[in-house]
Amino acid sequence: MSLGAKALTFSEATSSEAFAERFSTGPDSNLPRLMAAAVTHVHDLIKQFRPTQDEWRKVIAFLTEVGHASDERRQEWVLLSDLIGASALVEEINTRRPKGATPNTIRGPFFRNDTPERASGSSISLDGIGEPLAVSVRVNDLDGLPIGGAEVVTWQANSEGFYENQQPDLQPEHNLRGLFHTDAQGHFDYRSVVPSGYGVPDDGPVGRLFADTGYPLRRPAHLHFVIRAKGFETITTHIYDASDPHLSEDALFGVRPELVSRFEPADVDGRHGKAADLTFVMVRAKPGRAS
Repeated sequence: MSLGAKALTFSEATSSEAFAERFSTGPDSNLPRLMAAAVTHVHDLIKQFRPTQDEWRKVIAFLTEVGHASDERRQEWVLLSDLIGASALVEEINTRRPKGATPNTIRGPFFRNDTPERASGSSISLDGIGEPLAVSVRVNDLDGLPIGGAEVVTWQANSEGFYENQQPDLQPEHNLRGLFHTDAQGHFDYRSVVPSGYGVPDDGPVGRLFADTGYPLRRPAHLHFVIRAKGFETITTHIYDASDPHLSEDALFGVRPELVSRFEPADVDGRHGKAADLTFVMVRAKPGRAS
């Protein structure tokens, strides 16, 4: 069979070009260029480190294990993307916002699409275990005007650093998760518990690999939020506890100065606890861009 006049013979010297030229008749889009660039980097790594066949099979086995470890409760691929900084970089490139607006961070691997709606003033701590936390949330635009009817999803780890979907047999379903809507003043509040920082899960293939390299796998204590409102860019972000000692080494690169908040001592429904007063600032969605 003829390879054609323009086809390159695959060799160590031509491997990347031989792959990339097969896109020449495909659609003119970023996807072929992205794939070609990614493959070029993979080929360059292979040429640099010259793995044996057995070593390369171990790489394939790792990627296979990552796939097997992912299910509806756990997304090991997301964790891998997060730990190498890819998720944070994609967010940084795509959600540049003016000064004063709340920046995006990554969503993380423990988000759930089926978070139940809760009323303002209610508690998302279904087991009541931990130091009480009173959270007051305001959602404004860049001019400081309130945004009524905004949808706010929040989720967090418990006082021991575990999310509910990490401990389905120990925590109630949807523990420390809630979907709220702001009132006409752009406000709502809820009760929770003070979250703990935690180590990135190391019981799966991704965590084990990074632990073996000595990579820091700590995450400072934080609350997660996704905020949506018609006509505005969606915010996906964290709020970090200012007292956490690991702010400077967040394994997922999410800490920004404007996302660090002090949880102040407070009386919470007659118990010693803490309070967080949070304001999120949304920006108008650009024409033709979904909110």
